[in-house]
Amino acid sequence: MDAYAKVLLIAIPGFLVLMFIEWLYSFWKGKTTFRSMDTVSSLSSGSTNTLKSILKLTIVIISYDWVVDKVALFHIETTWLVWVLSFIAIDFASYWSHRLSHSINIFWNRHVVHHSSEEFNLACALRQTISSFVSMGFIFLFPAALLGLPAEVIAVIAPIHLFMQFWYHTTLIPKLGWLEYIIVTPSQHRVHHAINEEYLDKNLSAIFCVWDRIFGTFQEELDEVPCVYGVKRAAQTWNPIRINFQHFWILAQDAWRTEKWWDKIRLWFMPTGWRPADVLEKYPLDYTKDAYTQVKYDTEASTGLHLWSWFQYIMLSFLMIHALLFIAEMSPIALFTYGGFMFLMIYSYTTLMDNNPNALWWEISKSLIGFGLIYYWGDWFMIDQMMAGGTVMIMAYLIVSVLVVAYFVLYEIKKTTATNLQTSKN
Repeated sequence: MDAYAKVLLIAIPGFLVLMFIEWLYSFWKGKTTFRSMDTVSSLSSGSTNTLKSILKLTIVIISYDWVVDKVALFHIETTWLVWVLSFIAIDFASYWSHRLSHSINIFWNRHVVHHSSEEFNLACALRQTISSFVSMGFIFLFPAALLGLPAEVIAVIAPIHLFMQFWYHTTLIPKLGWLEYIIVTPSQHRVHHAINEEYLDKNLSAIFCVWDRIFGTFQEELDEVPCVYGVKRAAQTWNPIRINFQHFWILAQDAWRTEKWWDKIRLWFMPTGWRPADVLEKYPLDYTKDAYTQVKYDTEASTGLHLWSWFQYIMLSFLMIHALLFIAEMSPIALFTYGGFMFLMIYSYTTLMDNNPNALWWEISKSLIGFGLIYYWGDWFMIDQMMAGGTVMIMAYLIVSVLVVAYFVLYEIKKTTATNLQTSKN
């Protein structure tokens, strides 16, 4: 994990720099696709995924190492050809894993967060899941294991393969000519993120678009059909933790409410969006029937609330960098409690971004837990070794944060709510 932490310390700043360049270029071109709250939500979603990886909150039922050891027909040396074959094997596995996520109800829950942004930019690429607790990679990598492709090669290529999918989340790069027949391009991935009927569940490949062309899921971006981004059943929140479990909660409610036992079981494994007939009639859900009537989710926010939301994300990033720098020195329980605090922090400030008054209670809880951690550990996770007075700075932040959130909830949000109620009465 120490090596993975070092990779993240390089990758995360790199992603942020590229996003800033995209924003500058889009601003210069006069066609920016960034909205403040949406971008903070996307970045925060990326942080939840990083925290999940650091805390190892995934159960590996059968590891690739075990599978290759038991079923491999060949034991081959690591050559350049092995690296190429391993990359192709991972890309093939990625296609089918991705296709499964778009096809089956329960698996859509682990992928919906990636599609939840109603903008399409590099920031939305960071919307990665925290709701997939069981790893099934061994299923789709079975052909690689059968060939005896070494586990250590797969382990190196897998994160590289993931990072290579970042660049094509943009509207600023047009079609790329002959490359459109070889690799996944921004044009192809715009189609994938669109909710237009012509584009739904198309272009599922990760790096090589050949899989879509072979298995019938390819769709070219059409000039006469501009992409509309998001999901059919809009998230209606900036909170990435809630977004990760919204679909699961709907499935759980449907399983409880439907009268037929067979429906209670099969709804989890039916095509994405399927609901029992009796539940569909009694408990209809809002969804976008026509992509061109989409109303993007937004919340009323003062300049102060926008700035505060960005400050909270910057503070979170500082804490994550600190955790990554000291990850080798922290005990498992210290790392777990630190990660839990940061999850709570994200939940709290994104709840405030939603103009939800409960944000104050979440913020108070966060600060009380923060002081409890300082009391228990004697300092803020060795931060004083990194900067003098670090623990005092964290204590000051915890106090100020509650006061600022109290202002937003008790004054701005309360005033906005009262104004909206008066408007609706009139």
